[in-house]
Amino acid sequence: MIRVPAEPIGRLSGAWRACVGTGRIELALRRDYQDSLALIQREIGFRYIRGHGLLSDGMAVYRPYEWPRGVRQVRHCFTYVDQVVDACLALGIRPFLELGFMPAELASGQQTVFWWRGNVTPPRSHQEWAALVKATVSHLVDRYGLDEVRTWPIEVWNEPNLSDFWENADEDAYHRLYAVTAAAVKEVDADLQVGGPAISPGADEWLDRFAEFAARTDTPVDFVSKHAYTSGPAQHVPFGSYQTLAPARDLLDQFATPRDRLKGTRLAGLPVHITEFNSSYCPDNPLHDTAFNAAYLAPVLAGGGDHVDSFSYWTFSDVFEEAGPPTALFHGGFGLLTHRQVKKPTYHLYAFMARMGPQLLARGTDHLVTRHPDGRVTVLAWAPVDPTGETPGPDRHALHLSLPVTGTEVFLRRSRVDEEHGNAHTAWRHMGSPRSPKPAQLDVLREAAEPARSHRRLTAEHGRVEVPLTLARHEITLVELTPVQDETPPWWDERRLLGREAP
Repeated sequence: MIRVPAEPIGRLSGAWRACVGTGRIELALRRDYQDSLALIQREIGFRYIRGHGLLSDGMAVYRPYEWPRGVRQVRHCFTYVDQVVDACLALGIRPFLELGFMPAELASGQQTVFWWRGNVTPPRSHQEWAALVKATVSHLVDRYGLDEVRTWPIEVWNEPNLSDFWENADEDAYHRLYAVTAAAVKEVDADLQVGGPAISPGADEWLDRFAEFAARTDTPVDFVSKHAYTSGPAQHVPFGSYQTLAPARDLLDQFATPRDRLKGTRLAGLPVHITEFNSSYCPDNPLHDTAFNAAYLAPVLAGGGDHVDSFSYWTFSDVFEEAGPPTALFHGGFGLLTHRQVKKPTYHLYAFMARMGPQLLARGTDHLVTRHPDGRVTVLAWAPVDPTGETPGPDRHALHLSLPVTGTEVFLRRSRVDEEHGNAHTAWRHMGSPRSPKPAQLDVLREAAEPARSHRRLTAEHGRVEVPLTLARHEITLVELTPVQDETPPWWDERRLLGREAP
């Protein structure tokens, strides 16, 4: 039995919901996207959202023209930018701006990435790129106010260490782009936040050289960013990928890397943002749709705030088109939600975290315990998983907690998600895996996606209750304990429900 202390050992970090990822930012113009984000914000409530393509052709910001004939000029158009940012702010979420990719008519080459063809070559004119950045940031300040935009981090590019995302993975060319971009941002206002280098896993030496470059050139850096995934090389099948997986602890080790490596450098002590993380980096890995993924990531959400200021789940929704539009409702997409707003098990991990209190009472390898100011105690517990895939993981996992409570009786509510409960993916498989479920099937799947819930009343002894829990394979469970204020009238007698006199 684990005896949870009555006094807090600290505060629960909010880094887990500081930011969430999204597909290319222009998708925010779509109804399904906005409906999905509204649901996420109601039940979880992220503070920032980050996605690719703010300056790509689909957003139509960069609009060169000739007038008079032979004189090249540029108009910067913010019609879609305004609609996207307005929609996000209306739902209570701010943009974490990623500056990229390159407008085709400003690009030095034709290399693109993704189904929607984001150009990943350097600008043919750094002067015009700087003007584009300055115009965009100036417009945002003019429209939303300087105090507001100062709270929006501005990240330069995405994974420039990979040749798929930055031509030839040219580090010197990235440093030049970063310097020009940071100078343009700071020209608008010195207190705007700009940072990078937004590298993928396995390229931590870029952090060292980024710090050296910033010190050598006196280039402003207000935060450091990188990405974290734990999957191995992709084993491709039609419209899908399978991968090996490292233990979840590896994600926390990746989170800790920037602060460890940057000690003693000019960038030491800066905020660190993990602007993408997940188990798999493939947008078509079925793992993302499973209860395993939720149980696997639970200790990461519980402990990630020890290492970074934010870690952004990639992504909130399967309204996402890097590999093309989804070919089936469940297709291994990154999202916490499928398109059409069917909740996945990992969605519930986040929704459970959103119900935790601010006072941290205990944290272990399989549990997190918090308290709310009104005395409610909340427990998030998870079953261990086997990331090697060599075993399915234990059938059952036992956990026995002694919890401090207020009052003499408490109301216990338990919400469970596992292979059979709160798991629309399992129901979808039983249904025959319909690629485009009919409306009635969608209703069934949304019903199946809701956690299993149970309730009971416990009597406290000496300010404590004992809560034994048995978790099924790959289960995450939320236990909420609320002090009972009994308002049962004195004439209530359950023995008389059928009109008989009580003995």
